[in-house]
Amino acid sequence: MPASTRHHRALAVFVHCLGILAAAPALPTAAPPAAATQPPPAAAAPTPAPAMPSVPPAVPTPTRAAPPLAKPPVTVAVAPESTPAPRYRIQVRNTGNTPVDTTVRQELPPGASATAITTGGRATRATGQSATAVTWQLKLPARSTTTLGTTLTTAAPDRPLTAPACAFARDDSRPYDCATATWNAAAPAAAKETPETPPWRRTPVLLAGLATVAVLALGGAWAWRRRRRPVAAALSPGGRGTVYPRPATPRPAQTRRTPSVWLIVPVAAAVLAGTVGTAAWTATREVAAIDTDSQPTSGAWIGRGTNGAIGEPLRESAFEFTVFRIACEPGRGARQCQATVGVRNLTPEKQSWHGRLQRAYLPDGNFVSTDEQATRAANQGRDVFAQPMAGGSRMVLPLVFTVDGQAPPQQLELRSGVFSAGVRVDVP
Repeated sequence: MPASTRHHRALAVFVHCLGILAAAPALPTAAPPAAATQPPPAAAAPTPAPAMPSVPPAVPTPTRAAPPLAKPPVTVAVAPESTPAPRYRIQVRNTGNTPVDTTVRQELPPGASATAITTGGRATRATGQSATAVTWQLKLPARSTTTLGTTLTTAAPDRPLTAPACAFARDDSRPYDCATATWNAAAPAAAKETPETPPWRRTPVLLAGLATVAVLALGGAWAWRRRRRPVAAALSPGGRGTVYPRPATPRPAQTRRTPSVWLIVPVAAAVLAGTVGTAAWTATREVAAIDTDSQPTSGAWIGRGTNGAIGEPLRESAFEFTVFRIACEPGRGARQCQATVGVRNLTPEKQSWHGRLQRAYLPDGNFVSTDEQATRAANQGRDVFAQPMAGGSRMVLPLVFTVDGQAPPQQLELRSGVFSAGVRVDVP
């Protein structure tokens, strides 16, 4: 046998042995008897109580927003009356099947005081507050409507007067509903106006029209006679038989004059300078309209900012905000100021808003954003900023701001989005 063949056979046997050794661990082993493998029964160990992890997770566990609270059965409606002095009619309605204890509070604007209040109401003034309020402690029967009324006096009786009213829980912690109304002084009877004569029946207008017609008629006759002369001259017996006779001597060639270069260059430079100057002036005004200081922004990308007082509905790009009341805790250090705000979505789409964009401006020019934890506690554990507002919906809720110092905020700034101009409410 040749040597090469012996080498090939030896190599084949070696490779075959390696394959058997490699496949040996994968072969099934014999199953041991059941009695030998069955472990002895052991007592059931008690289930350990779940313990907190020693190290917090890298990603915080997402929390779901609490479901919205059921709509309270108490509604409020405020309407002004046509009287010489400011007078308001407040209707508080309980649409539920059980009686409800509530506190109705009407906020009075600065400088106004109540001269007449329906039975059960009294004028109060909170500590550190310059504004006065009228409050009633009521127990509303089921399926009932209670009508209240106030008559006010003010130093300026001819100016509009806005006085909002809210129904709170008995402990004055949660608003059920709020409404507002503005009283306007009765306008004096307007003097009887004589009907104005139509323009086409006035004598100067008629004369001007006749003169225009006469001028147009004379101009048309003159133009017609001028066009008819060459034709008449051509048809006359002594004429040369042509409509447009050829002149005896040729006319000299006329050269078209072009403006001088010394005139074109200055005019072009003046036009260019005017265009650049106008563009720079416009851009400067647009940039100057945006205020980047800590005060409320006067320029924005969407909408136009509006200012108002407590109780006035103020609109921006997506929401309508109404601040019905703001009350601060007494003290000099860190304290909470709670604002009762009505929010209405004016658009048919869902709109989100954020707590960091709602601000309270302090007398020193600084501002604080909404205290989201305190606001959530004031809303019975519900995160009012977690879910967007449905289109056309309205809600009344408290917003809490934590401020330092004895003086309350001077202004509230509320907005729906980052690029919205928002609204600003002056705090008395």
